[in-house]
Amino acid sequence: MSQHNSVTITDVLAAQERILGIAHHTPVLTSRIVNDRTNSQVFFKCENFQRTGSFKFRGAYNALAQLSVAQKQTGVLTYSSGNHAQAIALAGQLLNIPTTIVMPDDAPTVKQTATRSYGAEVILYNRQTTNREELAQNLAKDRNLILIPPYDHPHVVAGQGTAALELIQEVGQLDLLLVCCGGGGLLSGCAIATKALLPDCKVIGIEPALADDATRSFHSKTLQTVKNPNTIADGARTPSLGQITFPLVLRYVDDMVTVSEEAILRSMFFLWERLKIVVEPTGVLAAAALLEGVVTAPRTKIGAIVSGGNVDLTQIAKLFSQC
Repeated sequence: MSQHNSVTITDVLAAQERILGIAHHTPVLTSRIVNDRTNSQVFFKCENFQRTGSFKFRGAYNALAQLSVAQKQTGVLTYSSGNHAQAIALAGQLLNIPTTIVMPDDAPTVKQTATRSYGAEVILYNRQTTNREELAQNLAKDRNLILIPPYDHPHVVAGQGTAALELIQEVGQLDLLLVCCGGGGLLSGCAIATKALLPDCKVIGIEPALADDATRSFHSKTLQTVKNPNTIADGARTPSLGQITFPLVLRYVDDMVTVSEEAILRSMFFLWERLKIVVEPTGVLAAAALLEGVVTAPRTKIGAIVSGGNVDLTQIAKLFSQC
């Protein structure tokens, strides 16, 4: 099977069945002021209301639910700056699977605390001196654990695609779907679902300008990397797209764009103030492209995935003072 066929709409539909009644069916919010400002009809798919506060629970549960009995008894390991960590930890708790999470020592305290609260063992590392993938692979080998990476895994991709599937099933026709991009799991999964249900709907991925590896990869058709980008969107600090997600993004995504740190902050403030929802910096990337005019599509129906809301509330005043 070629890599760009590694996940299909059949997998996304199966994932939807698997997570039904376990993952939350998240709300879709609209805003008259956003519609007026963009001269379009905008539907925000609010994954900040998902279990563990982000879309990551969809893919994590879908992946863990498909392990064999023996694999479930042995346990799993992953590496994550926070959202996938919490998702794997909760999915493991629900399925009675031991979980070990490798996290950077500068990951938001709220994410570390939540991950431990779901019963996971957390192993911290210094992101300046340690390659997390190598550390995770060595630990998984030493402990005989199944490694479930945060995005480059077909079951994870299929699970993330259920976010777009739900949105389209609820609102119907869309002309454009905007999705944030870190390692490309959410973007590729959502693009697969969208193109299957709405072939004419354009799918655009959005990254921080400071972490534009996927955008450069998309336009050059060659995998580009970025090392420890200094963006406030911590969920998009991934070094590159994966072996599974890169071909899927090239096949199913129509365009990739970037937004500035200032745009992320302004859009985050706007969604908190106007929509009254808690959104983290990575979670606002899709909305930022629209609100800041990076992407314009007047007189159309636009979907935007709000990917998560796990923000350290003790840092909010400091963040918003920069707006």
